[in-house]
Amino acid sequence: MTLRYLPFGLLALALAIAPLSSAAAADTAGTPAAKPDAGMLGGLAGTHSKTPMHLNADGGIEWQQGTKSYIARNNAVATRGNVTLRADTITAYYRDAAKSGDTEVWRVVAAGGVKITTPSQSVVGDVATYDLDTALVVVTGSAIRLVTPQDIVTARDSLEWYDHKQLAVARGKATVKHGVRTVRGDVLAAQLVTVSGQPAKVSKVNAVGHVQVTGPGQLGTGDKGVYDATTGKVTLRGHVVLVRGENTLTGEYGVVDLSQGVSRLMPAGGSDSRVHGYIVPQQKGGSGDENPR
Repeated sequence: MTLRYLPFGLLALALAIAPLSSAAAADTAGTPAAKPDAGMLGGLAGTHSKTPMHLNADGGIEWQQGTKSYIARNNAVATRGNVTLRADTITAYYRDAAKSGDTEVWRVVAAGGVKITTPSQSVVGDVATYDLDTALVVVTGSAIRLVTPQDIVTARDSLEWYDHKQLAVARGKATVKHGVRTVRGDVLAAQLVTVSGQPAKVSKVNAVGHVQVTGPGQLGTGDKGVYDATTGKVTLRGHVVLVRGENTLTGEYGVVDLSQGVSRLMPAGGSDSRVHGYIVPQQKGGSGDENPR
């Protein structure tokens, strides 16, 4: 059986599979196949590739006509180029193509010890689901983690990858760690960019719910926040608290510059737009911040 797949950037699941012709199905059943279907599903990044996907498993590959699926069981491995997917089970669901007599895979599910790797990135979780129609990947599990050369993204509930937007959404006690800088929140939406053929990296993070940003000697919290990875600045809104040493500033709008070590609190307008501060003078032999900003 020859399966061909569609790459999709950072979370390349290695399983975006090209239309499976009836000849390919016959090959799976052990019958000599006719010439493989030459049609390809368009690459989500705007590219097309005829590189085949290699699928193997210790427990073999099962074809279920009733559920229209191919199932690779027991230490299943799918590879294409430099992308590898490993899981206990990998299932590819197919359907009749709308304009031809062939079939096409529209959904892929990997379950149990899921790990997706490229030379520069990796994703781990318990279950990964890829919907080819929407170009959406959802990873769930107890220890969800995305690692790139510059960033580490973790989530308690799920990690979603929207390929058309190059957007990763982490849900549930989500964290984005960029060097010594960390952004936390209930939901984090990380925009990724690729520059000069280098590995993708986080350029901006929108955070919602119990937002917390930290850097060397700095802490900021709020209801919402936007982190610019290029400038190192974080804008916080709603119940903002800025902490540096024993000094605390509170208000509704603040900016934390994690690169320069400067925090600013500004009025946000409204009936109570004043900012408030708690400044601890430097004591002889004490630990107060001598130059609060």
